[in-house]
Amino acid sequence: MKINDKVRKKQMKKVALASIIGTSIEWYDFFLYGTMAALVFPQLFFPESSSFMGVLQAFITLFIGFLARPIGAIIFSSYGDKIGRKAALVTSLLLMGISSTLMGLLPTFDTVGILAPILLVILRFIQGIGVGGEWGGSVTLSVEWSSEKSRGLMGSMTQLGVPIGMLFSTAVVSLCIFLTGDSFAVWGWRIPFLLSFVLIIIGLAIRLGIEESPEFTKMKEENRTAKNPIIESIKGHPKEIVFAALTRLADNVPFYIYTTFLIYYATQHLQIDRQFITNAVLLVSVTFLFVVPLSAYLSDLYGRRNITLAGMILTLVFSYPYFAMVNTGETSLIITAIIISSIGPAIVYGPQAALIAEIFPVHLRFSGASIAYQFASIIAGGLAPMISLALLDRFGSTSSISLYVVICCTISIIALFLLKPVDQLNMAENKPNVV
Repeated sequence: MKINDKVRKKQMKKVALASIIGTSIEWYDFFLYGTMAALVFPQLFFPESSSFMGVLQAFITLFIGFLARPIGAIIFSSYGDKIGRKAALVTSLLLMGISSTLMGLLPTFDTVGILAPILLVILRFIQGIGVGGEWGGSVTLSVEWSSEKSRGLMGSMTQLGVPIGMLFSTAVVSLCIFLTGDSFAVWGWRIPFLLSFVLIIIGLAIRLGIEESPEFTKMKEENRTAKNPIIESIKGHPKEIVFAALTRLADNVPFYIYTTFLIYYATQHLQIDRQFITNAVLLVSVTFLFVVPLSAYLSDLYGRRNITLAGMILTLVFSYPYFAMVNTGETSLIITAIIISSIGPAIVYGPQAALIAEIFPVHLRFSGASIAYQFASIIAGGLAPMISLALLDRFGSTSSISLYVVICCTISIIALFLLKPVDQLNMAENKPNVV
């Protein structure tokens, strides 16, 4: 299906906007949970546990969302590779928004006892399924509508959802803390979740206006869609899936340590003001907003691998200085550490969408990219806060957490070199098997 440049450019703008808005809303919901898990969920849903166990249990429920993400990837990507990218994106947005809204209406442990954390876990699991189907569809649609020379930058439109979603969720929480004061832990925490209902309406209105990608439409017209895209992706591209997932350790692990875990560590161990550290974490999002599209653009010019490697090395090098600066308790040093620590993961994250999407042929792209990306959520970000908490409790020092980041970055660097080079790959020339 031949698309003229005028139509392609117009649709690219629509898809870019839909990717940014839609993924921002989904990540708003996902990150909102992480912030609440560090601030109030231990007291609200696990009040009978010790301080340490309450936080650990809250982080375990946080992990449930990551555990569900590959399941969401399997469900939605199979659907997206057979039926269409757009339909999968609309459904995932609805699922995420409804589950988040219901969280704002949950009774706490004091009201219904053990039923409260059970309901929390169920809704968190549904959240994970929703976000698991989001990334692959958004990236695939963005990359397939882009020109050959702008796949990195276009793919980063989906990646921008992370900093925007986190920025918005953290800002809303900070505002609610300020406005509700001591009542935040009583009822103020519900407001950010209830806001999700309004956001999904906005997201749906935008996403319903985009068109299916020309590559997928052509493939469907020619009856070349995969019968079992998940199975075919795993059987046909196992190394690509594993190596791509491992490259995500370098950005996903430090990201959740420097955001979710930091809020707990700073408030409970360093006795830093809750309002200050919540606001300070906003700087991670601000840094990502600038660095992610820049690194993606540079990857279009100088190659995905080169730019990604630079980010991995920077993340590794700064892992020890980061905690050394945070542990001083000095606000200026904490802010500096937060900004610098964000740059490396942001550089890695920028080209990541195109890097992973380019590995797979059109008929398996949604499935293959989704599985690779979301599998990393289990072994990387989902475990990072819990592992960091366990390391701090076991060794009583943040040095072990820094070593954990170093090991993850080293694994990612090795995986990056084992991943077949696909920079500037002309995906339109990928010849999928006729099924």
